Amino acid sequence: MVAVPAVIVVALVLLLTGGGGGSDSSATLSSARVDRFDSSRAWKHLRYQVELGPRPAGSRASRKLARYLRARLPRGHFEAVPGRLRNVVGRIPGTKPALVVAAHYDTKDLPGFVGANDGAGGTAAVLELSRALRKLERPKGAPEIRFVFFDGEEATDDSKPFLESGVRGAKAYVERHAKDTRALVLLDFVAEKGAMRIPREASSDLALWKQLRRAARRVGAGKAFPDETSGAVQDDHTPFLERGIPAIDLIDFTFPCWHKRCDDLSAVSERSLDLSGEAVLELLRTYR
Repeated sequence: MVAVPAVIVVALVLLLTGGGGGSDSSATLSSARVDRFDSSRAWKHLRYQVELGPRPAGSRASRKLARYLRARLPRGHFEAVPGRLRNVVGRIPGTKPALVVAAHYDTKDLPGFVGANDGAGGTAAVLELSRALRKLERPKGAPEIRFVFFDGEEATDDSKPFLESGVRGAKAYVERHAKDTRALVLLDFVAEKGAMRIPREASSDLALWKQLRRAARRVGAGKAFPDETSGAVQDDHTPFLERGIPAIDLIDFTFPCWHKRCDDLSAVSERSLDLSGEAVLELLRTYR
């Protein structure tokens, strides 16, 4: 993902819209009030990815991870992405159009970069969400939920615009499924260590983001999603927004280890995975 031009970011970064001010301590954000999302399982999925090492699109490690994900998704299968890449897709049946829950599973092609937060965190959370939702009762008429792991999010040619050479899996998916997609919930930076705060990314759909914040408050994770708006970024949700599909991106773009080797296990925590996981699970459980 990349930030939008600086003049727009400066205008939008940390625009406080009320009720979310002040700093939060780790103790304040220690846990959610409910326990439907198994953070220990999610943490194991995160560790597995990091232990695979760098996982750039099309690499042997990325292919191994794709097989791992497919085997653990309900109705898991591959969908081709141009450039010999592939998305990994699963689903829980329901009414259509479908609600898509997604993350990217590739890492930036940098020496020694293992992407514990930027790739592994969101992927681990979505995988555990797919397991947890299979056990929960949802309202009658609830939508089909699709779990999608995008390949090729990270740009391979930095001389070209990001949306031209990156988000390849997202572009391929929306090209194929735009007509049967109701909305997208994208999990990107959701495991950062410390007092995690994920403001609304400025291009994210406001109505859907409000639903997420209400869900977070119900499970006791509200302070992890402050009533603030940060700068817009280009990410896997962008091709959906361009098609008029409501989409939100869970990302705190102030993460200091973005595309740095310090984005390893020392930069993430199971507690943050739990907070983001419980909030999104509640959103998906009640979404209609």
